[in-house]
Amino acid sequence: MEQLRFAVLGPVRAWRGAVEVDLGPPQQRAVLAALLLAEGTQVSMGELIDAVWGTRAPVSAAGTLRTYVHRLRKVLGPVGESVSSVLQSLGRGYRLHIGQDDVDFGVFHRLLARAEYAHDAGHLKEAADHWRDALGLWQGSALSGVRGEFADAQRHRLGEQRLSAEAMLMRAEIELGSHVQAAGALVGLVRDHPLDERFRELLMLALYRSGRQAAALATYREAQALLADELGVDPGPGLQAMYQRVLRADGDLLAPAGPARVQPADTPAQDHLAATPAQLPADLAAFVGREVELEAASGLVTGDGAAVSVVTGMAGVGKTAFAVHWARQIADAFPDGQIYLNLRGFDHGGPPVASEQALCTALEALGANAGKLPQEVDALAALLRTWLAGRRVLLLLDNARDAAQVRPLLPGEPGCLVIVTSRNQMAGLVAVDGARPVHLDVLSEPEARRFLTRRLGHARTATEPEAVADIVAMCGQLPLALAITAARAATRPAMPLSTIATELHDSAGCLDAFRSGDSAADVRVAFSCSYHALGPDAARLFRLLSLHPGPDTALAATASLGGFSVSHTRHLLDELIQAHLVEERTPGRFALHDLLGAYASELLQATDPQNERDAAHLRLLNHYLHSADNARQFFKSGRDDIDLPAVLAGVCVEKAGSEGGAEAAKRWFNVEHAALISCIGMASRDPQHDAYTWQLAWVIKQYLDRRGRWGDIVTTHRAALDAALRLADPLGEAFIRRGLARATATLGRAEEARAHMARSVELFVETKDPALSGEAHRQAGWLAERLGDIQSALGHAERALELSRAGGDAATTARCLNAVGWYHALLGHHERTLHYCLQALPLHQAASDVCGSADTHDSIGYAHHQMGQYEEAVAAYREAVARYRGIDVLFGSADTLSRLGDTYMSMGRPWDAHTAWNEALDVFDALGHRQADDIRGKIKELGVDG
Repeated sequence: MEQLRFAVLGPVRAWRGAVEVDLGPPQQRAVLAALLLAEGTQVSMGELIDAVWGTRAPVSAAGTLRTYVHRLRKVLGPVGESVSSVLQSLGRGYRLHIGQDDVDFGVFHRLLARAEYAHDAGHLKEAADHWRDALGLWQGSALSGVRGEFADAQRHRLGEQRLSAEAMLMRAEIELGSHVQAAGALVGLVRDHPLDERFRELLMLALYRSGRQAAALATYREAQALLADELGVDPGPGLQAMYQRVLRADGDLLAPAGPARVQPADTPAQDHLAATPAQLPADLAAFVGREVELEAASGLVTGDGAAVSVVTGMAGVGKTAFAVHWARQIADAFPDGQIYLNLRGFDHGGPPVASEQALCTALEALGANAGKLPQEVDALAALLRTWLAGRRVLLLLDNARDAAQVRPLLPGEPGCLVIVTSRNQMAGLVAVDGARPVHLDVLSEPEARRFLTRRLGHARTATEPEAVADIVAMCGQLPLALAITAARAATRPAMPLSTIATELHDSAGCLDAFRSGDSAADVRVAFSCSYHALGPDAARLFRLLSLHPGPDTALAATASLGGFSVSHTRHLLDELIQAHLVEERTPGRFALHDLLGAYASELLQATDPQNERDAAHLRLLNHYLHSADNARQFFKSGRDDIDLPAVLAGVCVEKAGSEGGAEAAKRWFNVEHAALISCIGMASRDPQHDAYTWQLAWVIKQYLDRRGRWGDIVTTHRAALDAALRLADPLGEAFIRRGLARATATLGRAEEARAHMARSVELFVETKDPALSGEAHRQAGWLAERLGDIQSALGHAERALELSRAGGDAATTARCLNAVGWYHALLGHHERTLHYCLQALPLHQAASDVCGSADTHDSIGYAHHQMGQYEEAVAAYREAVARYRGIDVLFGSADTLSRLGDTYMSMGRPWDAHTAWNEALDVFDALGHRQADDIRGKIKELGVDG
């Protein structure tokens, strides 16, 4: 087996021999990174969930994690093998069975240890070689491309080790006499890490030994100015001592010496101004949550360093409340005053405050004579910078319109903090002026519950926890909506919270429940200020997005909805994102908050005529039908195409299948299946879209079947069957009934499955198409097997084989050959099984039918097992598992792994059986399949640990 190698000192990567392994999406790489960094020890499920999601783990985290582990096992296991000996189950967790030299950071640590040993022994050149080799392993930032708190912490930890190694190497190079070369390298290190005094100190030493005393002194003065500007501190004792020694041309510097290290001193205090503005609004007594955002924001208040923070988020998310609460917490750090300005950038009551007016207000608050102020913006801005110079003042600029309104108000020197709140993302202020963004999302569910409790009292909320949960959900966890609802409840203390929750349910889809007598506390008014700032096309797209039924949407679907080009849609989405009317929750996926969706829907009904709304609906359905059919080409088998409507004008079809192959098609379905199911529900509510209803259900059926989502098949196909019956479309009815038969049979509903399959076969036979009729009989045989009638199943399969051969369809013929062979195996005719199944394999290959080939290898493995030919059985089963995994057929791989474990037990190999069953269990658990309990029973009976 070719050796596996891993890397975390850069992007998370893996190689089998010289070939790089595809490790999947970032979260899957995060799982691998956590296992690699555990260095062969067990990592529990909880620890892995924390590593991937941190404190924001979804309810489905455990199941998703098992899926990631299953996929990693597939790619890390030996080529063609079904069982991975690398990623092992261990108790309630997992571990990677690898050596120290199999991962780059293990080699890194080994080389560091050798370098330290050589250095202590006085072998400087050997030590330098080891440090150089260790640093050569780095390919960028550690764990680059992996997001989250765990990755950030590990990146920092490993990065500090890297910097320490850089410093040790530079010192060794200088001690070895390579001070000229070291000086060149240290210039780069100082540039990249300007506040790290170790590199400044070493650079001064290298320059001095190179005969460049003046340059060494200039390096110190540069560090002194930078530390004062950035941190408000002087250089540490080590750097100061080096400066003094260089200044007096200390001859001892020509011999090696190691400088002492201390932490930077604290910021010195400054004098207070005589007149101190204290304009911050009162803090909310009921402020809750935002601990993470407050902690991130607190990092801006460090010594005399000037800072600008932009607090952004959608309307009603609590930006002002957060900014005031934060400003109140840190006000003491700004003894020269706190100024509050409402810039009215998004105010229904009037235009934004002009920059001139805001500048005059700020200057007057600082004590400037209003009668002597200049009139021009530039002069006012310069005067404000003069007044703020050398002082520590906090400016809270609330409700800013854009960067141009804010920029004249920014200080010119260190010492002040500016907090800006805006519905605009203020990308210009971040990019040009170095502002630090603090994004506020809606409250978490626990925070929203605490919000209501603080407003209404513990006694009232504790007695009706279900009503509180309903109110939180209906308010979308938006602070403004929660505040309005809480105010209504507080003014009606005798009314049960359940009644208020019912009122919210009754008004779902509209914003009437979130009105108040005060326009400043009205959700609709808050949203309207953002909406009316949009351009015409962006406003239209915002309204149309309310038609999308899924949890989120992609760029192509959004373009189709609006009938715009993809490039223009990208620009419009950028405008909506800047206004915080649309969220890009993950790269390329766009969504509206529930209440914004209700607002957009109200606007759509009031603004856009019915025919335009209908056209947008139709474009969306047309987009998903053709995009799904494109991706489906990599899941289909045999002749099962149907006639679809033409692609409509303005529709952008995703080319995941034709342009990216099977993997791209699979990824597309993984991301879009929720939207597809929602579109079927949407289409089923309008008889005009009956054809789209059944055809959409049909194009996603094979994907859902392979993913084990049989409940989704039943739901979508029942709606599809109603649509096909209304259309009187016998072919549509036949396809849909067959899908229902398979799904209901898998879910244990035998009678329902039998009725649907019988009618489906009748309809397919009536088409007189041999291939369709043959496939119908093959599917009927599958059901007969599920119901225990193997002889009947064999009869259907033999009839299917006869018809498919007559129709000349190779793929269907191959599947029918496997079916006949499989039923012979179940009847004990194992030689006949091999006779038929071996005929099927070349036909599968010719038709590129990977799933059919996997099924046939599984049948061959079963026959060999029953004949006592266990080695042949293992080979066939492994081939089947490898093929199932190659196309992500989860249930098929788990089912075969279960039988592979049985074969291992028959061979007297319990450890291998245990491994195969554990891998099967991971999949069955992820699918929620009842076979998981059977596998657990086998493992328990085996009595083998990890």
